[in-house]
Amino acid sequence: MKRTGIHIVLVFIALVAINFVASKLYKRFDLTSDKRYTLSKTTENIVKNLQETAFVNVYLEGDFPAEFKRLQIETKQHLEELSAINSNIKFRFIDPIDDAESLIKEGLEPSRLSVQEGGKVSEAVIFPWATIEYKDKKENISLLASQTTGSQEEQLQNSIQNLEYAFSDAIHKVTSETKQKIAILKGNGELEDIYLAGFLLNLRQYYILAPFTLDSVNVHPQKTLEQLTDYNLTIIAKPTEKFSEAEKFTLDQYITNGGKTLWLIDNVTAELDSLMQSGQSVVINKDLNLTDQLFSYGVRINYTIVRDAYSSMIRLASGNVGDKAQYQDFLWPYYPLVTSQNNHPITKNIDRVNLKFANSIDTLKNGIKKTVLLQSSEVSKAVGTPFIISLEEVAKKPSQEDYNIGNQILGVLLEGAFTSAYNNRVKPFETPIYKEKSSDNKMIVIADGDVIANEVYQGQPLQLGVDKWTNIRYGNADFLMNAINYMLDDTGLLQLRSKTIHLKFLDKQKAYNERTFWQTINVAIPLALLAIFGIIYTFIRKRKYS
Repeated sequence: MKRTGIHIVLVFIALVAINFVASKLYKRFDLTSDKRYTLSKTTENIVKNLQETAFVNVYLEGDFPAEFKRLQIETKQHLEELSAINSNIKFRFIDPIDDAESLIKEGLEPSRLSVQEGGKVSEAVIFPWATIEYKDKKENISLLASQTTGSQEEQLQNSIQNLEYAFSDAIHKVTSETKQKIAILKGNGELEDIYLAGFLLNLRQYYILAPFTLDSVNVHPQKTLEQLTDYNLTIIAKPTEKFSEAEKFTLDQYITNGGKTLWLIDNVTAELDSLMQSGQSVVINKDLNLTDQLFSYGVRINYTIVRDAYSSMIRLASGNVGDKAQYQDFLWPYYPLVTSQNNHPITKNIDRVNLKFANSIDTLKNGIKKTVLLQSSEVSKAVGTPFIISLEEVAKKPSQEDYNIGNQILGVLLEGAFTSAYNNRVKPFETPIYKEKSSDNKMIVIADGDVIANEVYQGQPLQLGVDKWTNIRYGNADFLMNAINYMLDDTGLLQLRSKTIHLKFLDKQKAYNERTFWQTINVAIPLALLAIFGIIYTFIRKRKYS
């Protein structure tokens, strides 16, 4: 009896000791094959920056499609992982129905989803959003990946893959004390502000934006260069006027001194407005005097225009009914819809990007790493200029000769140490900050200036990527935002977009067709097992007491 008492005391002490150790030590084991619950070092470092309580509200509560319960569960488990790293993260799930109107005013737009149950398809509305509040900052977090193509299951998988990036990006934004600076280049006929507003209004939430004119190079070249180097990145959006050697040298030394550049260049002149007036237009070369400079960095924008069978539409008058003109949408091969065939963070999980009168790009061997970000489809062709395009092409039956060249490079990322385009050449002016070669740097070259241009409706700019006639939303804004984030990212945050997970989905049609069989199995087998157990039990009792 005495030993039993000692054993009980020892067991009690052991349990207390185990609970004490468990309260001090915490470890979760991720046994999933795709390591979906293993957080990256980048996320851990960002989350640890939270010095005060951060409140996260998730609007994934209530009645919504069963498959999107997966998104709710995955979101909750991810937040539990973040909270385990830093207890300052507090979260709760909220039913948005009662606050729907106020949420919409805050920019949290609902999503309409198709629901298939019992062989019938209906529609459900959900608010796939979360918000994070930290100190005096608040950030909206989209939990549902935008997608105009592919199945709803693919959209759900992309959304779950994007959870770590979405929350880490939001936490990084609310904890960052300083914003990086972006220069919007002016002075060489770049796009007017109204055509940039759709993108820049969103971009300025994350960066400090300012116009920068190169005209002052003619008077104060050294000072202009030094002022430009104060900016982390420069956007060069569809220039139409020739760059002088002093202006090119300023951009060149900005790059060798560490500045990032987003080149959005048209090497030919082709505009829809002139085409609409006469029905046809001559596409001619545009001399921007940038060919030699971009060549030294490792790319060449060709004097071509890309024709692609996989394209977006233009709206044209197709006749009259009474006094009213009738309009119809036609596929327009000079508006290619482009994607990327790689899994780069810039292009992962974004919709197709809509380009207009794009040129092809050649990449050159010079030791710079090059990643193709945008390319035309396999049924495309780069046509040399000058070249006449006509609206009559919308009614023309496509021939194999018109689209027989294959994928054309339309956008490329360059990474490495860039050699000055003025190395071993006469310099337009002297500068004390001249560098022959940069340290590791990045630039992106897109052979289309309209990739950043929003449409204008009734004098007001629309969001970038939204077609004012069809209301179709393309991936232009997401692509450019990712491109800028990638070049300015010093935390490796955007690399989280490459995370891939694999979800297994129920075949709804098969489940519906075989529902009677499986319902019978689920009811009959338990009853049969109970009957067999009862018979065996009765038989054993009879033998025992007979």
